[in-house]
Amino acid sequence: MTTALVTTAVVVVLIVAVLAASLKVLREYERAVVFRLGRLIRTPRGPGLIFLIPVIDRMVRVDLRTVTLTVPPQEVITKDNVPVRVNAVAYFRVVDPIAAVVEVEKFLVATSQIAQTTLRSTLGQHVLDELLSERDKINAILQRIIDEQTAPWGVKVSNVEVKDVEIPTSMQRAMARQAEAERERRAKVIAAEGEFQAAQKLSDAAAVLAEQPISVQLRYLQSMIEMSSERSTMVILPIPIDLISHLRSGG
Repeated sequence: MTTALVTTAVVVVLIVAVLAASLKVLREYERAVVFRLGRLIRTPRGPGLIFLIPVIDRMVRVDLRTVTLTVPPQEVITKDNVPVRVNAVAYFRVVDPIAAVVEVEKFLVATSQIAQTTLRSTLGQHVLDELLSERDKINAILQRIIDEQTAPWGVKVSNVEVKDVEIPTSMQRAMARQAEAERERRAKVIAAEGEFQAAQKLSDAAAVLAEQPISVQLRYLQSMIEMSSERSTMVILPIPIDLISHLRSGG
């Protein structure tokens, strides 16, 4: 009787172990690539409950969610020979689980290496001003190049963003001087344009006064009124030359 109970218990334990090894639960974002005796089963399994033949089948889980990959800082020499330090972030996901397992050993490591080499080679073809002012254009170029190289692995790169561009201190000072010189140039141009416009208005006013001599007298009287309103111990009254000429001609 005791031997029968022990045998039954052993059988139950073996059945539970076989079921535990045979039944797998995959989440909604997971897929299983199954190898049967080393040969690939072409249809990925999941999500949900799947059955594997113990010892014969081997399963590799693949996560289909978007992965955020931080590209380590890279030393780059720009096209205009400026050394900069650039880091970036890439977003990608697996769209073909079988290719991600069969075509490459570790798709995450491979994608990271491709992103680093592409970042150095691509940014080295642009000048510093483009890195600072045309960030969207460079991001699109990086995304296209990396995606083309990872497509055979079943990996889709959806976006690449250049996070930071570190410039040497000497170059920062040079850029600050350049920006200051540019601001001074704009200020001088604005001041010159203001003087030019003021000269044009004075020329127009002189033309009007020349056509209507009586307007000079009116302007003279207005100036006298303005000076009389001020509190001063001395008032200088300018005499128009036209008035003197009229007096001389009258005499």
